[in-house]
Formats: sequence, structure tokens, C-alpha cells
Amino acid sequence: MQGIKRTLLTIFLLLIAVLSLFPILLVLLGSFKTNQELTGGATILPKVWQFSNYAQAWRTANFSGFTLNSVFVSVTATTGMLLVSSMSAYAVDRVNFRGKKAYTVLMASTLFISIGAVVLRPQFDLMVKLGLNHTLWGVIIILISAHAATYFILVGFFKSIPRDLDEAAMIDGCNFYTVYWRIILPLLRPGLAVAGLGAFQSSWNEYILPFVFTMNNPNLQTLPVGLANLRYGIGAAAEVQLMMAGACLSILPLLVVYIFANKSFMQVTLGAVKG
Repeated sequence: MQGIKRTLLTIFLLLIAVLSLFPILLVLLGSFKTNQELTGGATILPKVWQFSNYAQAWRTANFSGFTLNSVFVSVTATTGMLLVSSMSAYAVDRVNFRGKKAYTVLMASTLFISIGAVVLRPQFDLMVKLGLNHTLWGVIIILISAHAATYFILVGFFKSIPRDLDEAAMIDGCNFYTVYWRIILPLLRPGLAVAGLGAFQSSWNEYILPFVFTMNNPNLQTLPVGLANLRYGIGAAAEVQLMMAGACLSILPLLVVYIFANKSFMQVTLGAVKG
């Protein structure tokens, strides 16, 4: 009976994996087709592999410049998000202060209540008053402010760190801030990697904010905005194959980040098994 359950579970997981990976496979294969062959949809495999699609997409979308902009926005926003979230999570987990529950409810409301583009106008007006509406710093600050998911992930990791470490460090002469910086943060590396991967992915895939803030300065556009420019080519004809090639190129940095963060995922898994 146990063997049948395991077999059915394996089949179910394989089916989910196939359904999840099949669209990605179609995009990858479509990036090597001609536009006519792709829109016709006659075959899954390309008749002639068009490797030049990647070179054309790179030149047309100015990938080098847009990639640098995306890296700058994603790395800076992720770093700021982890710093702000870890400090707030540390304070909430370790300190009892007035308004603690209200703060937690407020953070949860920003996580579960999606107001989308409703707040885009006031956010833009705020950046105009700060003089940041024509720079990527406005985008970065807004992304850092949306750190609720990262905050709750780190709160969970903070609860797994014994408070005895804080007390022992304070007995040795450390203050509240030194304990956070020299004791807690090094122990929080697996949690920072897990939360950082999600923050980096959301920042990398952000489209509407960079689009709005870079309308008057195309040189500051990020990769998702640049990919949208591949939709129409010469004569306003849809260049779907270039968009697919560009999408495949844009996935590579996320894969690199995941490979580097994979060790931390393994540490979290092993820690859960040992617990």
C-alpha cells in the first residue's frame, strides 16, 4: 500500500513538473524559429535553428545597457530591502514596544491587500517632490518600501535564533545594535539568501515602475521594459521570435543568482531535517 502511494505521488509530481516546464520549453524552442514558422505553429522543433535571433535581440533591445540598469536596480533594491527588513524583523522579534501589533497588522495588510496601480500616482508624485522622478533611485526606493514579504520571511528565521545568544553577547559588553550586526546577521545568512532571492526576482521582473519612471529617458530603461520594445519590428510587424529570445536571455541572471543561493537553500533544508 505504501509503495502504491509513493508511485502515485511520484507520477503526480512528474506531471506537475512537465506541465510547469513545457511552456518554458516552448519558449526556448520558439526563440530559435523564424517569425513565420513561429506564428504558423506547424511544428514544435525548428526546421532551421535560427541562432541569429539572440544576436538580433541583443542588438535591437540594447541588452547590454538595459541589463546593467536591471542589475543596478535589482541588486540595490534587494540589498536595501534585506537591510530594512532584517532591522525591522529584529526589533519586532526582540523588543516589546507600543504599537507592535499594529505594525504587524499594517505590514500584513500591505502583503495581502493588493492595490496595484492605485498607489502608482501618489508614489510618482512623492518622487517628483524629492526630485527622483527622472532617476532609477525613485524606482529603488519604492521597491525597498514594498518589503512586507521579505519581512515576514525573516521574522520566521529570527524566531529560530535563541535569545540566549543576545543575552550572552550583552553580558560580554555588546549593545543592542552590535548584537544585531555582529551576532545575528551572520547567523541569518540562510534566511537572507532565501528572502534575497525572492526580492531579487521581484525587482528584476518589475515592469510598470521602471516603465513609468523612464518614459522621458529611454537610456535608463530596465530589461523588462526593453523586452517590450521587441514586440514590433520593422513596419510594425510583430517580432515574436525576438521577444522569446530576449526572454530566454533575461532568465539567465536569475539562474545565476539561484545557483549561488542554492547552498543556503540546502542549509535551510538540512536544518529543518535536523530539527
